[in-house]
Amino acid sequence: MKIVVLDGKMLNPGDLSWEALKKLGEVTIYDRTGNDQIVSRIGDAEIVLTNKTPIRRETLDQVNNLRYISVLATGFDVVDIKYASKKRITVSNAPAYSTNSVAQMVFALLLEICHQVGDHNQKTKEGKWSRSIDFSFWDHPLYELKDKTMGIIGFGQIGRQTADIALAFGMNVLVATRTVDKALEKSGLSFVSLEKLYSNSDVISLHCPATDSTKEMINMDTISKMKKGVILINTARGALVAEEDLAEALKTGHIAYAAVDVLSKEPADINNPLLQAPNCFITPHIAWATKEARQRLMDITVKNVVEFQGGHPVNVVNS
Repeated sequence: MKIVVLDGKMLNPGDLSWEALKKLGEVTIYDRTGNDQIVSRIGDAEIVLTNKTPIRRETLDQVNNLRYISVLATGFDVVDIKYASKKRITVSNAPAYSTNSVAQMVFALLLEICHQVGDHNQKTKEGKWSRSIDFSFWDHPLYELKDKTMGIIGFGQIGRQTADIALAFGMNVLVATRTVDKALEKSGLSFVSLEKLYSNSDVISLHCPATDSTKEMINMDTISKMKKGVILINTARGALVAEEDLAEALKTGHIAYAAVDVLSKEPADINNPLLQAPNCFITPHIAWATKEARQRLMDITVKNVVEFQGGHPVNVVNS
């Protein structure tokens, strides 16, 4: 069975092994695939693995042997799911592989804001502490998380893990989500409306998918409902934020800090307003990319292929 990996470099830049996948068929692995190469590289393969390389209707019409697509991610909007179903092509994803890593990244970003570790390290090495007349010096406000309120928008596995970490820090947690499960309420954690979350949170962390209803949900109107001095963290999708509005709110100080691991266009557009906004920390979409998370992604994907070959596909996202 022919298997093609269209863009394997992000999953495995060289520190993992493809051997488990190679045992399952005749495997061809490409680091990256341009849009004009997709059809020719899929060729007569029956199984395709893709991360960000799009597989749209026009591609599906030209690859008549294709029977299975396994997306190297949890999100699967790179595939035309409805048309794949019409063509009787099964599509799977890799759920929950990055839960721990992304939740950890939320607090890496938040703790950087609270303590400005990078900047204080740099200024110490530049001699600013050495020149201080006091035994201790800091160049930014410092924050303690205990008794602060974290608002979490979206309560899938990453949102839940983020909530557990927040509770361990002694924070209060407010959750706004489309599907409320009261059984998940616990001491320090409450389900509330978005409006209440906006108005009562010291920190807001986004954990919802990008859909028509959530696109640019963080905008001038919703920002106006937030507490002055709120911290905003986005490790979910760049499309959730109206970036011009966020940049303006950072300039006025209504939002004290923002930390984002995702942008509306990736790689970052050099003209993105957040690149010049004050108190904005931007990381290059790395929350998912720990070696441990990528190994889980590899393991889940190999199992996806094994189960499909055995006639019992798992993690299927289309009918």
